[in-house]
Amino acid sequence: MPTVFLSPSTQEWNKYINGGTEEEYMNIVADRMEPYLRSSGIEFVRNDPARGAAGAIADSNAGNYDVHLALHTNAGGGDFSGKLQGIDVYYSPYSYFSRQLAAITANNFEYIYPDPDKVRILPTTSLGEVSRTRSAAILAEIGYHDNYTDAEWIKSNLTPIARSLVQSLCDYFGIPFAEAEPVRTGRVSADGSNLNIRNFPSTDAQILGTIPDGAAVTVYGRTGNWYVVKYDDITGYSYADYIVF
Repeated sequence: MPTVFLSPSTQEWNKYINGGTEEEYMNIVADRMEPYLRSSGIEFVRNDPARGAAGAIADSNAGNYDVHLALHTNAGGGDFSGKLQGIDVYYSPYSYFSRQLAAITANNFEYIYPDPDKVRILPTTSLGEVSRTRSAAILAEIGYHDNYTDAEWIKSNLTPIARSLVQSLCDYFGIPFAEAEPVRTGRVSADGSNLNIRNFPSTDAQILGTIPDGAAVTVYGRTGNWYVVKYDDITGYSYADYIVF
């Protein structure tokens, strides 16, 4: 199953015009992404706020992640202070996958941002979390925190923003999006047989592992007749009829 390095802003000095900081609110977005990520079967690691952007790049490159996702908000500055609005999703012009993820992310943001025409994708060779990471990477500037209208929109839409970002990851990975659910512990009831864990909710999908009959299994979410489960460090899909609570 896919794994994401989730890197919310560490810029506590960037103040919102209506109170709070960029670091504070991007970490709230990341917090609210976590239940959707789990329910959808996407594994993740969070950055260490104490290590800053350079540390996030180093930690991301030290692992084996499918996507590096940096979360930020923007500011106009100077003569443009407070005058700009919109969402900018930055991608590497040298990576097809980075551009693809940026396009998917922007497209989904258009459904929740008040002015879809102000949602853009932009190439960058200067933002380190895009240009210096090994995995496919994007950096999303989710509105302008020095613009009162944008700052209010961000604060009022933290959960829709989180949901949209996870929907975009699911679209990119080609897996179903699952609504957030409480994590539960179930038990396999398969009439003495092992229960397969697959990499997609289909009997034709690759088998990642098996769960013995009667074993406890962690259940993160549901898509159709399949549960998103974790057993012995394997995350995937198992048929729901063979798991009881």
